[in-house]
Amino acid sequence: MRRAAMICVAFLLICGCSWRTTEAPAAPPVVQISPVPDTKRARPDRGLVVQARGGTLSQVVAYQAGQPVPVPGRLDGSRTIWRSDWTLKPAAEYTVTATAAGANGPATVAVSRFRTRPAEQSFQIASTAPLPGETVGVGMPIIIDFDTPVTDKAAVERALEVKAETPVEGAWRWISDTQVIYRTRGFWAPRQRVTVTAHLAGVRLATGVYGTTDSTFVFTVGREQTSVIDTRTHQMVVQRDGEVMQHMAISAGMATTREYTTTSGIHLTMDKANPVRMVSPGRDKGDPDYYDLLIDHAVRISNTGEYVHAKDNVWAQGRENVSHGCVNARPDQAAWFYDSSLRGDPVTITGTDRELEWNNGWGFWQLPWEKWRQGSALYVTDSAGGWVPNR
Repeated sequence: MRRAAMICVAFLLICGCSWRTTEAPAAPPVVQISPVPDTKRARPDRGLVVQARGGTLSQVVAYQAGQPVPVPGRLDGSRTIWRSDWTLKPAAEYTVTATAAGANGPATVAVSRFRTRPAEQSFQIASTAPLPGETVGVGMPIIIDFDTPVTDKAAVERALEVKAETPVEGAWRWISDTQVIYRTRGFWAPRQRVTVTAHLAGVRLATGVYGTTDSTFVFTVGREQTSVIDTRTHQMVVQRDGEVMQHMAISAGMATTREYTTTSGIHLTMDKANPVRMVSPGRDKGDPDYYDLLIDHAVRISNTGEYVHAKDNVWAQGRENVSHGCVNARPDQAAWFYDSSLRGDPVTITGTDRELEWNNGWGFWQLPWEKWRQGSALYVTDSAGGWVPNR
């Protein structure tokens, strides 16, 4: 009996080992790619999205056919979703390889190929300021004109990228359906390069209307030159990198009419010519106050006919305002200012009762920063008056 009991216990111990269950291997992650593989007419404006379920993405590499550089994109914080930074080019083929790793199981490698639909109609940039390669002043805006009215302003604005060597806060403001302007919160830091890229390829304006190419241009912010003009003391002071370069006696607008009153505010130098033909607006030859003159060394500072220019009326300069609205200075000093000016140099004028309108020429610095930002299509005002992203 004792021997039989021992055999029974031994049998139970042996059988007990067979009662242990073996855990099933972990399922590999599932990788989803959008557009789905083998799509022939994917919408380029929706970009490329890769998502992992049951694991995390360890690598995503996508290429446009014929391009040596991968499609730029980034992972979210959970490392489960990867999105392309920009929209995709129309009528292009893409290949994608995505690797996802599970917590305790095997990795998944997914490979996809798809094509984007062609654009039935395209739009692009018509012109820019600054010009590519131009050296400008510290107040210079970035102005982009499009060849087609922009209906989806938010989509286009998201595609515009500004990279400065010295980072600065800035915002776009839509002036019209074809023009958008970028202004920094404060002046640019001097002596740096700025790169502007419009990632328009794949941006959708309407059904069948897409951008088909990206566009990049680079400009340089030069030395910091600022000018201050006081129409009451009839003086102009020009500083460069904080050092006074010129004290100039000037004569400003005579202020007998609004037209002949120099505008007060922060102007920017816009262009220059030597000479400039100046004709009295709204008057015919023979009318009172009619003039038709060639003026030397003229630097334009607004769209209402205001220039800083040369004039040989030294009897008034430093003493009296007698011009039709321009600021004139001694010919040799005006020539110096002309030669030293870059587009986008700030010229601040004080002392008159006519304020420069923010949309008169490049008077954009007349708008407070929060007002300027409200011209962006990427933000809207909510019911509480807050400033929230435009989804």
